[in-house]
Amino acid sequence: MPSLLRTLAFGSVLATLAPAAALTAQATDRAIGTWTLDVAKSKYSLTAMPKNLTLTYKTSGQGLTVSTTGVDAQGKPTATGYTANYDGKDYPATGTPDYDTVSLTQIDASTVQATRKKGGKVASTFQRVVSADGKVLTITTKGTNAKGQTATDVGVFEKQ
Repeated sequence: MPSLLRTLAFGSVLATLAPAAALTAQATDRAIGTWTLDVAKSKYSLTAMPKNLTLTYKTSGQGLTVSTTGVDAQGKPTATGYTANYDGKDYPATGTPDYDTVSLTQIDASTVQATRKKGGKVASTFQRVVSADGKVLTITTKGTNAKGQTATDVGVFEKQ
């Protein structure tokens, strides 16, 4: 009987710990949710300031799925997306002529660094940071603008 009790106790411990073990750093990404661009607080020089932009982050496997919808500076609707793990490997991106792959590296629950590539060459890099109170997401993107100059966009987003 003691053997049965040990087995049951061990099974109970495993049943409790297994879901916790599955919670990786990715599962604690504080950006998960929907965010809206605050145009007044954002500064764009790499690309034209969109009229509006909404970002949605969803947990997906060992990483996340990102989708954006909005209206660009010319009034045209936009939509981009990708699903990527936090492993620094390139994953396909859709909906933009500026890049065709994205790679992600999670620094901590609030910070992710990424590289966007077009045809295998780095097009831009960005760092995404969620504020301590979880209400503001800031994405700082660095790259080369249409004139060949190094430029930076800072998008400030509010949690929905």
